[in-house]
Amino acid sequence: MAALPSFSILLLLALTGNVLSEYTPTSLYLSPKTISSNYDRMLQSFKIFVYPPPPSTQTPLFTTRQESHFYTSLLHSPFLTEDPSQAHLFFVPFPSSISTRNLARLIRNIRTNFPFWNRTLGADHFYLSAAGVDSSSDRNVVELKKNSIQISCFPTSSGLFIPHKDVTLPPVHSFQATPSVNVTPAFLGYMNLTDQIPYSLISEINDHPDFKVEHELANTKVKLKFTKSSRFCLFVYGSDMTWMVEAMALRCVPVVITDRPIQDLPLMDVIDWSEMAVFVSSRGGAKGLKRVLDGMEKSRYERMMESGVAGAQHLGWNAEAQAHDAFHMVVYQLWLRRHTIRYARWVEQ
Repeated sequence: MAALPSFSILLLLALTGNVLSEYTPTSLYLSPKTISSNYDRMLQSFKIFVYPPPPSTQTPLFTTRQESHFYTSLLHSPFLTEDPSQAHLFFVPFPSSISTRNLARLIRNIRTNFPFWNRTLGADHFYLSAAGVDSSSDRNVVELKKNSIQISCFPTSSGLFIPHKDVTLPPVHSFQATPSVNVTPAFLGYMNLTDQIPYSLISEINDHPDFKVEHELANTKVKLKFTKSSRFCLFVYGSDMTWMVEAMALRCVPVVITDRPIQDLPLMDVIDWSEMAVFVSSRGGAKGLKRVLDGMEKSRYERMMESGVAGAQHLGWNAEAQAHDAFHMVVYQLWLRRHTIRYARWVEQ
């Protein structure tokens, strides 16, 4: 597969130096004492074996930008091995549009032609599926969904994501963030809505003078202007959240509106999202939201801004993968899962 075009527009952040340095807020990471050494061990030893794609597969294999970035970066990475005996994990490539019947056939062929699936019933395998694999009565698909690591696009529909096993890909961004300058915020919060959201909170925010709400896709300059001039950037979980990382890079603290727990945030095994974002229910209305945001201590707010800037570097994609970027951090999540529970039934003769 050809290398990704070197679009500068895709370079959300130019990663320079060691992101996992003393300058990164340690509170950002769930395991601050071990992440640096574990990351280095991953670079030195982690190996992945890739099965051949199914025959007559469409070109390109993946249609979303996140999947294409990950797959191309993987194929050009030092993590690949042609010797399956050296592999920690096995990657099963197939298009997200594949039918359940063809997916079952693919897994059955892997089970028949290679010895590795049956050793663990697929627990040391992973796959890409933008929306996630749905339930099926076929044994092969059941084992794939329940045992193998699914990498889907954030956000993933409820029921198609298994916490602690599956991971999500951060969205790819449409413009390059630039360093923010010190300006006095004109708004408490900024929201750019492109979907119809059935929350009364949205109409309340729309009528509130402390919030700026746009109801159509804003162009880059407009979005940049209001992001930089707002203390918080508001997002509704499940709607368009593609520019959340850009907001973080611009020191606008994300506020995620959700009425249920979120279990599919990107890099949930690595970074502490509560150090970068505020999660609120819609039930409190605009007054409740304003009370929460106004009540945040200055020191807490400033720490969240700094953590957001650092976290954005881990959530940004690059045309050519760079250290500690989204590709490497997703691989790091796979590395953490390399010792997953194995359902051993197969014994080599």
